[in-house]
Amino acid sequence: MTTAAPPSTNAPESGPDATEAPGWLHRAVRAILTRRELLLVILLVVVLVWMTTLSYGGYLTGPYDPDYLASALVDAVPLAMLALAELLVIVSGRGGIDLSIGAIVSLTGMVFGFAHGQWGWPLLAAIGFAIVVGGLLGAVNGVLVAYLGFPALITTLATYYAYKSLAIVINDQKPISTPSIQSLYSLTESVEIPLIGRNIPNVPLGVFTFLVPTVLLVWLLLARTTYGRRLFAIGTNDVAATWSGVHVAKTRLLAYVLAGVLAGVVAVYVTGQFASARPDAGTSGNGLALPAITIAVLGGVAITGGIGRVSGVLLAAVLITWLNAGILLLFEGNNGSQFQLLALGAVLVFCALLNAYTIRRYGGTR
Repeated sequence: MTTAAPPSTNAPESGPDATEAPGWLHRAVRAILTRRELLLVILLVVVLVWMTTLSYGGYLTGPYDPDYLASALVDAVPLAMLALAELLVIVSGRGGIDLSIGAIVSLTGMVFGFAHGQWGWPLLAAIGFAIVVGGLLGAVNGVLVAYLGFPALITTLATYYAYKSLAIVINDQKPISTPSIQSLYSLTESVEIPLIGRNIPNVPLGVFTFLVPTVLLVWLLLARTTYGRRLFAIGTNDVAATWSGVHVAKTRLLAYVLAGVLAGVVAVYVTGQFASARPDAGTSGNGLALPAITIAVLGGVAITGGIGRVSGVLLAAVLITWLNAGILLLFEGNNGSQFQLLALGAVLVFCALLNAYTIRRYGGTR
């Protein structure tokens, strides 16, 4: 009679460590993919080092230095604010997106120009009027999407054309550049930061008067209010949210209204930046909508809804702004703006693929 030999205690152990990458490398890759802010910081460092190296090597048409980077933030303000607006509507789910956001900027900018520049309204009253008009334009999108069930892509594309045409014809294609409007240029001037300003470059005033308050308010709304929890809930699963007592249509409608409100605030800033209320302020050239959507997606906002962080969007806005600033110095003439479009498209494809992979592999970003 024979008996089975006992299993050898010297046999190699089997398990994930025997076939997979080392544990520290796996954890590092996972952290980079799931924590979008970490990835964006790495990309930002890469862009800064790369462009600075090219600048010192004489390959750029101008210096890529702290003064230039600080002044470039004047363009980051409207892009970051509109990306936060896209964050709200995309997080709401069901294909949420707002292609009309740039046209809302144009139309509300013209309304603001009439109120403050031609009708003589006080500045605060004109700003409030622009915000209300922006909210109403956003509400049109919200009603069509949330209550009538129209696809957000088609709805906001239709309203984009409507708002853009109204902005053009409302003053016979002419900008409003009265002295009171031109004086608003001071809203976007670069200023010295108290106490430490002598040691660092001057920063555009709009960073403190427009961007920082907007970032804080949107963060508080999403992270510290019941509405923020409801918004993420309907974006994740609106059926489950309905059974939990959430009014899905009302919550989604409010996201589009808030996006319109932010666009109204951006219209005031852009009017000051150009010292003129222009009918094409949000739609000329590359426009503002597509870069804002790109920044939102790059910042970790899942296009399927329910996932997104304010910090990621803010870092993505700075990254895109400083990348575009470097591209303008890398190519002479109008070539720089064309390569900006190429870079924007490449970034959009990259972050869409990255988001899809991260969600499939790890369940999303944090």
